[in-house]
Amino acid sequence: MQKSINHKIFFSQSPEEVWEYLTKAELMELWLMKNDFQPVVGRQFRFWTNPMPKFDFDGMVYCTVLEIIPFKKLSYSWEGGPGNGKITLDSVVVWTLHPKENGTELHLAHSGFSEAENLAIFTIMNDGWLKNMKKIADLINTVKNGTTDAGRIPGNC
Repeated sequence: MQKSINHKIFFSQSPEEVWEYLTKAELMELWLMKNDFQPVVGRQFRFWTNPMPKFDFDGMVYCTVLEIIPFKKLSYSWEGGPGNGKITLDSVVVWTLHPKENGTELHLAHSGFSEAENLAIFTIMNDGWLKNMKKIADLINTVKNGTTDAGRIPGNC
């Protein structure tokens, strides 16, 4: 089994505005999880939330920033498991921003679901990432105090 999560979402905002929600810890917490992220290549950081024992997840995600191209691309490792140092998911998250004439297309690729034991978490995360991307759209639109077509999903993969 080698599965990847792929989603696209369109924002009417600029890549710079969308980038903030991918790289500022306090904004990331609003749509994803509590974290100690800093946008520095090589930086190790964590996300944390409530444990989900049913999915062999202790609530901790261990990450390392792998690549940053400001306003264009961000990637980091994503490792988690049931706890006690056991990692059952060793994967990579890649965010790519594509400027468009009227906004930004954001693409998420989360790869590395290669173990049979990752099937349940893959299913949950596939849905979860899409919901989280829509949360970014809701947040960015609330800040702008207007309505836009951010959150529209053209050609969702």
